[in-house]
Amino acid sequence: MEARRLALRCRELADDKKAENLIVLDVRKLSSVTDYYVLATGTSEPHLRAIVDEITERLAGEHSLRARATDGSLRTNWVVLDYFDVIVHVMRADVRAHYDLEGLWGDAPRVRLRAYRQRRLPSRSGRSVRAGAAAGAVE
Repeated sequence: MEARRLALRCRELADDKKAENLIVLDVRKLSSVTDYYVLATGTSEPHLRAIVDEITERLAGEHSLRARATDGSLRTNWVVLDYFDVIVHVMRADVRAHYDLEGLWGDAPRVRLRAYRQRRLPSRSGRSVRAGAAAGAVE
C-alpha cells in the first residue's frame, strides 16, 4: 500500500474509534526515517487500547499489514506503531503536550482533508453543477 494512503487509512481507523486531535504530518522532505507521522490522542487507557487495536487488527485483516515494530505501552500512555513509511503515535493528551511532536516537526506540512468532495450533480436545466458531497476527500 502506498505510504500516503496508509497514513490516511490509519487516521481513518483512529477516527473510527473517536481518537481526538488527529493529524497526519508529511515528513518526506525532513526525515530519512519515515514518510508520514500519524498523531492521535486517546482519553484513557481503554480508549488508547481501542485505537491501537482498531489500527493493528484492521490493517492486518484488510491488507495483511503488520507493524514492523511496536514501542511504548498503554501504561506509559504512548504507543508507537511503526509501519516503516508510516509511524503512528497514539497517546494521551498530557503526554502529547509534553513531547510536542507537532512542534518538533513544525516544518512538516499537514495532510489535510477537504471538507467537501466535489462531484457533479444535474441541475434543473440539465447541465452538471458542482456540489459538496460527503466529508473526507483528500486534498
